[in-house]
Amino acid sequence: MHPIEEHHRLVTRRQFFGRASGSISAGLGIAALSQLEGRVIAAPSVEGPEDAVPHFAPKCKRIIYLHQMGAPSQLDLFDYKPKLVEMAGKDLRKMPDVWQNQRVTGMTSGQSSLPLVPSRFRFDRYDNESGGTWISELLPHTAAVADKLCIVRSMFTEAINHEPGITFLQTGSQIPGRPAIGSWLSYGLGSANSDLPSFVVLISQGFGNMQALSARMWGSGFLPSEHQGVRLRSGKDPVLFLDDPKGMKRSDRRRMLDAVVALNEMEYERCLDEEVRTRISQAEMAFRMQMSVPELTDFSSESAETLELYGPDVHKPGSFAANCLLARRLAERDVRFIQLYQRGWDAHGNLPKEITLQARAVDRAQAALIQDLDRRGLLDDTLVVWGGEFGRTAYCQGAYNVETYGRDHHPRCFTMWFAGGGIRQGIDYGSTDDFGYNVLTNPVHVHDMHATMMHLLGIDHERLTYRYQGRRYRLTDIAGRVVHDILA
Repeated sequence: MHPIEEHHRLVTRRQFFGRASGSISAGLGIAALSQLEGRVIAAPSVEGPEDAVPHFAPKCKRIIYLHQMGAPSQLDLFDYKPKLVEMAGKDLRKMPDVWQNQRVTGMTSGQSSLPLVPSRFRFDRYDNESGGTWISELLPHTAAVADKLCIVRSMFTEAINHEPGITFLQTGSQIPGRPAIGSWLSYGLGSANSDLPSFVVLISQGFGNMQALSARMWGSGFLPSEHQGVRLRSGKDPVLFLDDPKGMKRSDRRRMLDAVVALNEMEYERCLDEEVRTRISQAEMAFRMQMSVPELTDFSSESAETLELYGPDVHKPGSFAANCLLARRLAERDVRFIQLYQRGWDAHGNLPKEITLQARAVDRAQAALIQDLDRRGLLDDTLVVWGGEFGRTAYCQGAYNVETYGRDHHPRCFTMWFAGGGIRQGIDYGSTDDFGYNVLTNPVHVHDMHATMMHLLGIDHERLTYRYQGRRYRLTDIAGRVVHDILA
């Protein structure tokens, strides 16, 4: 795009001529530029994507993304490596074919030795379409639904530290400021429920090292702000500032809102700023959410059988179990993208203790979510995604100890699983070497994962773009391929 055309898109016609009217020379300059361009200067349109979506028939309608923040150890949960028992204590740096002089963090780069350490947890094989999949004893409930899962052990990423790693998983870029996945989907597909946001975020606290989590992870970036995620909190106020002050009637709120809308419409006529229209629509959404959110977060209508399925933690607001049930209720109400963050997986030391607590917190609930969606007929059109921002190293961080070992960050390979929503059930995909250090077969990049998720929703990831600062942006940037092998 020519720089002048980009400028025309960013500045409305009325603003453009209004700012220019201060001097004759400026006005003449604008007229000359308009002649050079040979087109009428018009206000930009931000009503929706330039390329109408969906691009083809979708296989799913919504996504529940269970992000395990801090990076769970694939070697202690899903990627069984008996060779590590045989090679325990051996220095990885003295194995050049495996080591490959890879980048490590500053936390282990100064270690004189990088001793390989096996998992102290037992693995068992569970039936699936691939002939059996290995899952740790830490996840017995998840193992019980192995026939529903597509376990991808060959994920890899570009980031080696948490902040850029999580940003990359959630926005497709390590650089802050890009739109989150949910924002892209809201922008492209819109909302299927006028009483709830199309992108909702839930956060639960774990038992290990907590990484910082900022609201920009569910921000809309350069997309219109109506597409940013809305966080639901635990407690009596799920959404801050949503309740009316004491003594205010709903009819009073309606009259006040009508007055504010009228003022905002006047402001829009003056400035033609689309964000004013966004403010109007968001105020109307908040008004409707005053009725929809209390009903959504009230579990009293759930059967005793359902509550038992999710386990005792379901009665603790803000727990992973409660958020999984809330995610199912959001899915029932056709919320487009439901993002759960489970914090506390960053186990640099005493991993066995921390991962035991973390696994106990998520195992029953995430399996219950799969079962609950399935029995309600929602799993077929709901994609469930599980995983962290990268993996953990095969070597021990700090002093070697088979009882209290820790593992450092490892971007070269990690495990994620997917279920429902057009994904093949009960398969393993991709593999790593004998030490869980390098991908051997079927590598899947983060951009590939994003492209596949969008494909399942009927979106060609190369066509859902947004023009900003002179170029077209997309979630997958200039990369990404759909992993057709894992599609049903």
